[in-house]
Amino acid sequence: MSIKEFFSQNEYIQVRMDLDSWEDIIKQAAKPLINGGFITAEYPEAVISNTLEFGAYYVFDEGIAIPHARPECGVIKNCFSMMTLAKPVSFKGSEPADIIVMFAGVDSDSHITDGIASIVNLLEQEETLSQIRRATTIGEILRLL
Repeated sequence: MSIKEFFSQNEYIQVRMDLDSWEDIIKQAAKPLINGGFITAEYPEAVISNTLEFGAYYVFDEGIAIPHARPECGVIKNCFSMMTLAKPVSFKGSEPADIIVMFAGVDSDSHITDGIASIVNLLEQEETLSQIRRATTIGEILRLL
């Protein structure tokens, strides 16, 4: 399922959030997915633990962070959440990011094919990223995806 398809069915986009801590960002990005029954409360904790152990391998130069963990860390169903930040934040020393796309896949196949392909497509569209950064409503972001 593409990001756009998922977000058309599930309003898991948070816009212009004012958060200073990367840990809080991960927890906030996970909240709608936990509340929707897509991941367990352990999932964001696994993402934080992985970041502490391996670094912020999921932050890209384009200012996008794609925090995720392995399927066995609490994934119930494939899902995405998106958050834009009022100001960019560094994830444990990474380049600052201000677009956060949390992804959880039930297996490594869905993790790679559906999720990463949708996100990589987004990364390649500089003008779309600029417009997402300027967006002030969920509707604006949905139209851009």
